Amino acid sequence: MDNLRLKALLAAGCFSLALIGMAHAGGLERGGYNIDLLFDPAQVTGEVSGTYVMPDRKVKNAVDTDTTTAFPVVTGPGGGNLNYRSSTADETEGYFVPRMGIKVGVGSQIDCMADYSEPWGAHTNPGLNWAGANSNIETKIDSENYAATCSYKMDAGKGQFRFIGGVFYQDVSGFKTRLVQDFTGFPVPFTGIGRIDLEGNGVGWRMGAAYEIPEIALRASLVYNSAVDLGDVTGTVDLTQVGSSVIPVVGTATMPQSVEFKLQSGIAPDWLAFGSVKWVDWSVLQIVNFCAVGAPVACTYGGPSFVTSLDLLYRDGWTVSGGIGHKFNEQWSGAATLTWDRGTTTGLSSQTDTWTVAAGASFTPSKNVEVRFGGAVGIMTSGSVGVVYDEDGIPHGTDVSYDFGNDLVSALSASVKVKW
Repeated sequence: MDNLRLKALLAAGCFSLALIGMAHAGGLERGGYNIDLLFDPAQVTGEVSGTYVMPDRKVKNAVDTDTTTAFPVVTGPGGGNLNYRSSTADETEGYFVPRMGIKVGVGSQIDCMADYSEPWGAHTNPGLNWAGANSNIETKIDSENYAATCSYKMDAGKGQFRFIGGVFYQDVSGFKTRLVQDFTGFPVPFTGIGRIDLEGNGVGWRMGAAYEIPEIALRASLVYNSAVDLGDVTGTVDLTQVGSSVIPVVGTATMPQSVEFKLQSGIAPDWLAFGSVKWVDWSVLQIVNFCAVGAPVACTYGGPSFVTSLDLLYRDGWTVSGGIGHKFNEQWSGAATLTWDRGTTTGLSSQTDTWTVAAGASFTPSKNVEVRFGGAVGIMTSGSVGVVYDEDGIPHGTDVSYDFGNDLVSALSASVKVKW
């Protein structure tokens, strides 16, 4: 094999080209965690990247399954019978995932990277005019992650072994709106829409190891990212459009831990095979309760201080990806990947399994600049949403049921890397 060309193919970062295929994973995952920049062989490297993801999930056969009402006669908490509204809706919104970082080599053995990313997020927006508006009008979650990661290299056999460690600070915020009470046809000055706004933050850490043999473009890495305890997640529940008040609330939540294994190796002159397996502990997010601030009793589901909850009941996520990279010449290389992501839903959301095919190219006009771009298309598999019981036998999802078919997701990505 041509050692110099294989080294260049390794540096081209086929894993980074493949990340576009993982941009619509389960749970609340958006960009996830990525430390590939740490392995760049240049002394100083900066990178800016962005991915725009376009999921096209369509809801059908929606039924308001709790038609009770609190107005004008109290018959229950359902908020009214919405089955006169549309049984279909476009559920998802497109989103942009940015990332930027800089890596600096300190001597020949230490590399350190600082980066900004948005690992978690969600945006559903089926709107007001569907039968499930009592459950969801719009939900949006955003995150910001600031990280510092370093590695220490030492010679081992034909290659080098790295110890990897780092810390990160994370801020997570979001809101949800839903129709708490349908006032259609009644002369009241309220829309009936309630809104919850929330924010929390915390600190996490990572550790891992990697082994590299640049001459054959071999790299194997295993990285663990800790859970992030967001502590007190605080916010407000605005019920002024239901004729009530704004209630300060507090709850607790933890963002998941994860483990990812990656492997790549040269398999023929100018050809590289690569793959990865990732586990994310999404089952840490089940029912997130929010209770009135300052309440003298514990915050429990349905308890005396309970105001509302985010019902998720996620299961763990698994993502498996594999692909091939090829260096065409000194300026161009490319990669193609196939990714399977196991859906995290247990019946309360449309996050089923996703299959994605992605392709990307890398253009290196000079030894100091690299431009990458790519695209992906995938299938979000079909399923349904309805009543699910938690481990205590309490039913959730009693307000709406609906189905969805095999829907498309697509994405576009670009990045620029500059080396000194």
